[in-house]
Amino acid sequence: FASLVLIINLAAMLSRKQEDIENITDALLPMLFWCGLICGLIGLTNISTALLLFATCMLVMFIGRVPVKYLMMLVMVGLVAGTLVFQFGVRGATAVSRMNDFYEEMTVGKEPPFQAKHALIAVASGGITGKGPGNSDQRNILPHPYSDFIYAIVIEEYGLIGGIVVLVLYLIFLHRGMKAAYHSDRAFGGLLSAGLSFDLVCQALINMGVVVHLGPITGQPLPFISWGGTAMIFSGISAGIILSV
Repeated sequence: FASLVLIINLAAMLSRKQEDIENITDALLPMLFWCGLICGLIGLTNISTALLLFATCMLVMFIGRVPVKYLMMLVMVGLVAGTLVFQFGVRGATAVSRMNDFYEEMTVGKEPPFQAKHALIAVASGGITGKGPGNSDQRNILPHPYSDFIYAIVIEEYGLIGGIVVLVLYLIFLHRGMKAAYHSDRAFGGLLSAGLSFDLVCQALINMGVVVHLGPITGQPLPFISWGGTAMIFSGISAGIILSV
């Protein structure tokens, strides 16, 4: 809920301040304050979601014609908030451990953790066409095969072809969202469509990247595919807003 509201609020503030976008006191400081506060609070318990939301805010502000020199101010706010998150957050030590493990896997050949190892096994055993729907072996071994690592099961059951189809569908979703932003008659609608599209698709790309071992484990679900309650509801709300634009 906080992620959705921050993107909506940021788009609204940018659209109102388009004629006075370089006014630090009235336009930029409120945006920097809310971005830093909300991302910092989310980061206390979920660092990957906070980083994704922070990147989305950067993109929305860039599209909203905020000068690059002021975007650097947002980066500084993010660094300060990130330092506090790693120091006081409940998941700071876990995040550092996962990044260190991934670095050692890439540099010195350390064996991947259990989840990443069995996700790779699922991807490798899927082949080109997969084992068929419901024939996954790793779903009985891999932790959270219905949420964090569902993409590994998709590839195992539907193969490389199924994995590519899912990826292409997300890219089409991003294209349509950005096209809606480009053709929007109002700055608010365009910024909102771009921000929500980017947020959903980047979340999907992070999930898929983790499964194929392009990054450390994050715990991000796959939008519209992973099993979920509130995540599915707010993904649907975001898609509805993009459609309304």
